[in-house]
Amino acid sequence: MAGDYCWLMRRDLAEVVPAIRWPSGIQLTHYRPELAAAVHHLMESGYSDGGGRVPALALWQRQFETDPEYDPELCFVLLDSEGVVAVCQCWTSAYIKNLVVHARARQQGLGRALLLHAFKVFQQRREGFVDLKVLEDNLRARRLYESVGMRVVRREPVPI
Repeated sequence: MAGDYCWLMRRDLAEVVPAIRWPSGIQLTHYRPELAAAVHHLMESGYSDGGGRVPALALWQRQFETDPEYDPELCFVLLDSEGVVAVCQCWTSAYIKNLVVHARARQQGLGRALLLHAFKVFQQRREGFVDLKVLEDNLRARRLYESVGMRVVRREPVPI
């Protein structure tokens, strides 16, 4: 089954990163503990269609904030008038761990903007490339990643 495999995708940071177009009414900030519940809730809803799961809030927050690759400056959070609307969680190894956009805010370019922002931040950190993994059957996400210059490096089984 396609859902049993994921793709490792990579963006070469030597390539030009297009200008970012942020939709109006959107504020970019970084993760901080007081946003944990809202970020966790968004991650849960993002995974509710399948493709992963998020531990309970206290465990998730502890694991997230104590991970050796954690840097709050690499967890980009978008806010709108109703609260947290999108999250792009990156690790210090130039890896995008999670990208979630709230259902009410899809099709506005938030995912694209967050990816481009992450690419620019990693360029500033002098990284050569950025990686992420995506389920093989997640066509919407794959199209987004390909549209910002990410290419498939390899296909691999989903870890159990």
